[in-house]
Amino acid sequence: MDLRPLGTTGFQIAPIVFGGNVFGWTLDEKTSFSILDAFVDHGFNAIDTADVYSLWAPGNEGGESETIIGNWLKANPGKRDQVFIFTKVGWDLEKPGEKGLSERWIMEAAERSLKRLGVERIDLYFSHRADPETPYEETLGAFDKLLKAGKIRAIGASNLDASQLSSALDVAKTHNLPRYEVIQPEYNLYDRSSYDGALRDLCIKEKLGVVPYYSLASGFLSGKYRTQDDLSQSARGAGVGKYLNPRGLKILAALDAVAARHDAKQAEVALAWLIGREGVTAPIASATRREHIESFAKAVQLKLSAEDRAELDAASA
Repeated sequence: MDLRPLGTTGFQIAPIVFGGNVFGWTLDEKTSFSILDAFVDHGFNAIDTADVYSLWAPGNEGGESETIIGNWLKANPGKRDQVFIFTKVGWDLEKPGEKGLSERWIMEAAERSLKRLGVERIDLYFSHRADPETPYEETLGAFDKLLKAGKIRAIGASNLDASQLSSALDVAKTHNLPRYEVIQPEYNLYDRSSYDGALRDLCIKEKLGVVPYYSLASGFLSGKYRTQDDLSQSARGAGVGKYLNPRGLKILAALDAVAARHDAKQAEVALAWLIGREGVTAPIASATRREHIESFAKAVQLKLSAEDRAELDAASA
């Protein structure tokens, strides 16, 4: 599989990153291991998670996803050198003080993530969202300490807009601190407004790696949700209802047409569109069955024509 440079991190990653939010939520440990095995066997090499995954599932407290990944690595010692591990800090956990991007919490949360993952260092450590109460200088200073201690290899940011990212980059340059090298925005055929435009332009200008999340819009772009009745098909259905509107159905119609031309699935087309976008390194996508990993591999090989892209762009504009 062709690998892509992830910004200026020095990492070479496959064109799809696995989204680990399903571990400990819709997937138990045994099934998670099977999915991860298939993912690596197909030549993919980057896994994204967060300390807060999967807090929202009944009985969970956060960290379940990291723990499952750590157990998988422990059960498969040779796999650690085959994969890049991404995780995040900053989202609210259950206990007071377990949130934000203060130096105190970043240093503590990093140790917890390292322990759950069972690794000596995290390859890419993201701030999960902006923290208006903590200056960028403090946050980047904490990441600098982790980098110098060898506990992380590179840093990124999720959920920043263009203004926030620009400010963070300026602070890094002014104070000789490490800068965010990778951005994780929400971006897919439906949700384009928060990335297309100023943020995308800045990422391209600064040569940042970009790994978008919600690449399939919570599964909507797979085409399996077309009516309100379809929303009960899975645990993620509740988050899909907002897409069932004229624009969403127009996008599905375009996906149907392009998929038919290529004898492909709608999800494969949606991922191929993202993979081929300038300013995107590799979309993050989750899987709950081994067949989904096979679809990832097909999406990587799928070459959309100019006509295909124009049709998808027009429907999602």
